[in-house]
Amino acid sequence: MVRRVAVVGAGVSGLAATKCCLEEGLEPTCFEQSEDIGGLWRYTDQAEDGRASIYRTVFTNSCKEMMCYPDFPFPDDHPNYMHNARLQHYICKYAEHFDLLRHIRFKTLVTKVKKRPDFSVTGQWEVVTQRDGKEETAVFDAVMVCSGHHVYPNLPLTEFPGIQKFKGCYFHSREYKEPEKFRGKKVLVVGLGNSGCDIAVELSTVASQVYLSSRSGSWVMSRVWDNGYPWDMLIITRFRTWLGNILPRALSDWLYVRGMNRFFKHENFGLMPLNRTSRKEPVFNDDLPSRIACGVVVMKPNVKEFRETSVVFQDGTVQDDVDVVVFATGYSYSYPFMEDESIIKSRDNQVTLYKGILPPRLEKPTMAVIGLVQSLGPIIPTSDLQCRWAVKVFQGRYGNSTTLQTDYITYMDELASAIGVKPNVLKLLLTDPQLALKVFFGPCSPYQFRLMGPGKWSGARKAILTQWDRTLQ
Repeated sequence: MVRRVAVVGAGVSGLAATKCCLEEGLEPTCFEQSEDIGGLWRYTDQAEDGRASIYRTVFTNSCKEMMCYPDFPFPDDHPNYMHNARLQHYICKYAEHFDLLRHIRFKTLVTKVKKRPDFSVTGQWEVVTQRDGKEETAVFDAVMVCSGHHVYPNLPLTEFPGIQKFKGCYFHSREYKEPEKFRGKKVLVVGLGNSGCDIAVELSTVASQVYLSSRSGSWVMSRVWDNGYPWDMLIITRFRTWLGNILPRALSDWLYVRGMNRFFKHENFGLMPLNRTSRKEPVFNDDLPSRIACGVVVMKPNVKEFRETSVVFQDGTVQDDVDVVVFATGYSYSYPFMEDESIIKSRDNQVTLYKGILPPRLEKPTMAVIGLVQSLGPIIPTSDLQCRWAVKVFQGRYGNSTTLQTDYITYMDELASAIGVKPNVLKLLLTDPQLALKVFFGPCSPYQFRLMGPGKWSGARKAILTQWDRTLQ
């Protein structure tokens, strides 16, 4: 019988895990190595070992109505997209509201998680922690890993010949905090992800020139769409998902490419993805196209080699007098506290988990990895639903594995169905037609998964009916 649960990390996923355990009558203990909650969203002036790190100007890519905890909306007066400091304040308010802080052990590092000798019978784990130089071991019935995947930088220097003889400065984007120290420099940013684009755009305001190198291109989206509304409230709807599932693939691909090119033609800006019909998560940046058009950011193909003061690109062009290289090359999945590294197995920087949550080869499903699923959707409601599902199946069966790239609504509905909280649109159409139309044609906001079933929130209906009112005020 699962009773005591260890939660590793007190970021947005760890807080959701702690709350969901309490809702199910379990006894969670959350271990956080730093002095405060927030994880990725808690900004510090210096990158800290073992913690995610963000730059000073990070804003959210999902709007407030789509990224909130399902039973704790943002205040009405908050902007649609928030600076990291405001989101951190919201996270703190969430923890206070649900009295989660007393279940968290701060400045406590999890150094080892291993199976008990009788794991095949009990499913129990030994968790070794360290605080103030003192080591402690405790036994838990289940473990929820909520340490995220923006901690250990992926810096594949072997893929960049000549980098050792490059005389300029180079570092991973994890170390970047603010632009001023790069004033007047020529900077190359390698990597066309969200961090790479943000850093390139920000540096272009102070650097003499910024070059942005991309291996395969990417779709670039704006946060603001039709009539000034947030992109995700218009795109992440049940109707659009249903339409995408019934349309012929060729037509669906054509509409997808057309939609991505609606504001500017990516090919004209050197941004066109090599696989243009790929549903890989796009990059969100409102300013990159204009910075390219102004010439302060120059798109370049993949790097072929580095020289002492110059860079050679795959198309044969050479850029001289480069001062700084920022490698925005992502992060590696790593769980150094796992005694048996094969439990959470990573290959080619991909982790295979059942439902994107459970390690597939455990004799007892008493470990959950929360917050790794990558979809065109926000992480907070995804983690919340993952936690609700996980705490209900710690003693259940599970089958084959699944990878982490998935469609947001399809994935959320799959988990919601399993725990009895998926909204029944047909039933709502008969009992509450106004709400049914909002649920199907409107944004698939987090509140939908607190409308009914276990964990039902009395404010969910009102939140859905008024979500547009809170968007543009």
